[in-house]
Amino acid sequence: MADQQWLEVSMTVENGEIAEAVAEILSRFVQNGVVTERDAIHSEGYDIGVPVGAYHVFGYLPVDETLEQVRQKLSEAIWHLNLIQPVPDPEFRMIANQNWMEAWKEHFHPIPIGERLMIIPSWVENPEPDRIPIAIDPNMAFGTGTHPTTQLCMQLLEKYAQPGQPLIDLGCGSGILSITGVKLGMKPVVAVDIEQDSVNATLDNAARNGVAEAITVGKGSVKQILAGEYPLKQAPLMVVNILAPIILRLFDDGLTDLVVPGGMILFSGVMIELETEFIAKAKAQNLEILEQVMQGDWIAFAMRRG
Repeated sequence: MADQQWLEVSMTVENGEIAEAVAEILSRFVQNGVVTERDAIHSEGYDIGVPVGAYHVFGYLPVDETLEQVRQKLSEAIWHLNLIQPVPDPEFRMIANQNWMEAWKEHFHPIPIGERLMIIPSWVENPEPDRIPIAIDPNMAFGTGTHPTTQLCMQLLEKYAQPGQPLIDLGCGSGILSITGVKLGMKPVVAVDIEQDSVNATLDNAARNGVAEAITVGKGSVKQILAGEYPLKQAPLMVVNILAPIILRLFDDGLTDLVVPGGMILFSGVMIELETEFIAKAKAQNLEILEQVMQGDWIAFAMRRG
C-alpha cells in the first residue's frame, strides 16, 4: 500500500556468536529477512575488506494492527536470550514507505575482496574500476557479501579459479560465489540451494551481473547433483559456503564425490570451535588441507581431494 510504514528494529552486539543468536530471533518476526553487518576498512597491507567493530543486526516490521503484539513477542524473546547472555535492548526507528530503499542503502557500501574483486550495490559506481565488480543488491534474506564467510570464500575463489573450468556452488544463497566464478572465467557453473527463495535470488543476481547464461540454477543439494539432475555431476572446483554442522552431514551424503580426484573444495562457514571436528571429518574423506584463512571467529579452507 502507498502509505505503508515500517519499523526498523536493530541491535548492536560485540560478539559474532551473539549476533547469530540475535539474527535467528529477529528472523522469526521481521519481514523479508535479517541483515548482519560490520563496518569494513581496506588499507594497504590487507587482502580483503576487513570487518571491524561491533555487529549490527537489523530488519523491518510492517506497521499494522499486529505491530504491538509482534513487538511484544520479539521483546520477550530477546529477554529470554538475555538470561543466557547479556544483550542490549532492541532499538526501533520508524521508516516511511518512500524511504524504504534509502533506509537499506545506508547499510551497504563497496567492499574490496582479494586483489581483483569488488562487491558493489547496483546503485553505486565501482570506486576502483580495475577491480571486477560483483553487483549484489540487498535482498535482505540472502547476504550481500558483508559476512566474513562469504568474503573468505571469495578470497580463496579468486586464488584457485581456473578460466574455462566448471564450478559447482553448493548452497548458493544469493549466488554471489557463482557470479564471482563466472567473472573469473569459470564455466559452466551449477548452483543449487535447498531454499527456493535462494534459487530465485541467484537467478536475479546472475541476470543483474549479465552472467545468467553461464549458470544453471536449481533447487537441490548433493544427492540431486550426483543423480544427474544437473549438467555437472562433478567439477574440478566446488565452493561450499554453508555452516559447518550442515557440511558435516553432507559429507555422509557424498559431498566429496562432487569433485574429481585431485579436484578442490573451498569450504567456508566453519566457526573456530568446530575447527578440530571439521578437519578430522575432512581428512576421513581423503581431503588434504592446502590452505586455511581466518576472519574473526570464522575459518575457510582450500582442500584437495585425494
